[in-house]
Amino acid sequence: MATSAEVHATLDHPVIDSDGHMAEHLPTLAPYLEQEGISLEDPALRRLLPTYGGTDVPWHDQTPEQRSATRSPRGPWWGTPTRQTIDLATALFPALLYERLDEIGIDFGVVYPSLGLVFLHAAEDEFRRGACRALNRCNAETFAPLADRLTPVAAIPMHTPDEAVAELEYAVGQLGFKAVLCAGYVQRPFEALRGADPEVSRYAYWLDQFGLDSAYDYDPVWARAQELGVSIAFHSGFIGMTPYRSPTSYVSNHLSMLAEGQQALAKSLFLGGVTRRFPAMNFAFLEGGVAWAAALYSDIVGHWEKRNLAALRAHLDPALIDRDVILEMFGRFAPDARRLPSALTRRPAEPEDMLDEWAPCRIERAEDIEALFADRFWFGCEADDPMTSLAFNTSVNPFGSELQVMMGSDIAHWDLPDVSEVLEEAHEMVDNGWIDRSAFRDFVFTNPARFYTGTNPGFFKGTVVESAVDELLAGN
Repeated sequence: MATSAEVHATLDHPVIDSDGHMAEHLPTLAPYLEQEGISLEDPALRRLLPTYGGTDVPWHDQTPEQRSATRSPRGPWWGTPTRQTIDLATALFPALLYERLDEIGIDFGVVYPSLGLVFLHAAEDEFRRGACRALNRCNAETFAPLADRLTPVAAIPMHTPDEAVAELEYAVGQLGFKAVLCAGYVQRPFEALRGADPEVSRYAYWLDQFGLDSAYDYDPVWARAQELGVSIAFHSGFIGMTPYRSPTSYVSNHLSMLAEGQQALAKSLFLGGVTRRFPAMNFAFLEGGVAWAAALYSDIVGHWEKRNLAALRAHLDPALIDRDVILEMFGRFAPDARRLPSALTRRPAEPEDMLDEWAPCRIERAEDIEALFADRFWFGCEADDPMTSLAFNTSVNPFGSELQVMMGSDIAHWDLPDVSEVLEEAHEMVDNGWIDRSAFRDFVFTNPARFYTGTNPGFFKGTVVESAVDELLAGN
């Protein structure tokens, strides 16, 4: 089997990694945290962590009985590859990753945080905002000398639109970030539990995902991102959310976790009309693959066809019931019934303006869904995921759509034990005949290039892939 470097040598296009990672080197990050008033020696640092388990006691410090009582989810034991020590060092030091890009078969990489993914969900405002800003300042300086082949993302907390806009303006406007990572949800307490014991909110909360039924109007966030020229990517973990709270099995907690969380987020944005109101904004859902998106896309079309306002009135309105027919059938099959159950024929007292659940999307025909879903959403897929091929199954995807998939290496995490195998694993879809070379080009180059340049045509200016992207945008 060809190595990643050998695969790369056969290509007539660059390879863009849309989701590499780093394992934060705490001695490097510490001074930036301290400037934000956060000390690594302060026991209060644990307040950066979300209250997933209902307790501040780490899983490894709990007894089995405590874990069961709190449903504290088991974590991965160790999250970064160790057998090849050079790979561990590569995760820690972006300059080393830069040196190894040719070996890995990557021309340009977008690098995401690891611990920083947790910073986005810290419950306390001062810690969340301070930690995200410290991380952004640290990465802006660390990656500056590597900009021709690597770029970091800025961590954007989303507890309120104001804090998100403030960090967008600082990270993009002052620090010069070209790519951003937004939190994928905010845990919010139920209003009905206001005044209850604060401990209750550790267990009883709902997830705000910024579109449908959000506690805030997040349109100012998407509008400011569009003005600043940055596409939006989401990459939050969902371990700790029901049903991902096994106290004994990390594998159970991890299986499908990212896919289902990203699916919920995509539904919220779509049904909330965000892609209708921002037809030029690009949204990426990373590391969950695309199988969930193919299913959701088809399901949205099916639901619209059966539950659009005209269909409801034509097929589901109780006023359509022929009372003579139903009375005749009751007489034949339920002769002891004295009268028709009122629930069978009474039209629910629902406000007329709430019947049309598609109103925010302003869908007039099923084909409109393609522009609002397939054209606005991008999906990060790991190199070894064979289900990526579903994105190119135009015989099944509604309206013959290809879903916009982008390769993510997941460098720095346990599921890539050998970083040199990234492109090799991705190319197995071609070797096995699941996709052709044109689809592979879209996966590793065309789609990520379009995702970033869709909001910032100059995204790749000054990078090693600039000329190739310019040719792509020119239609060559």
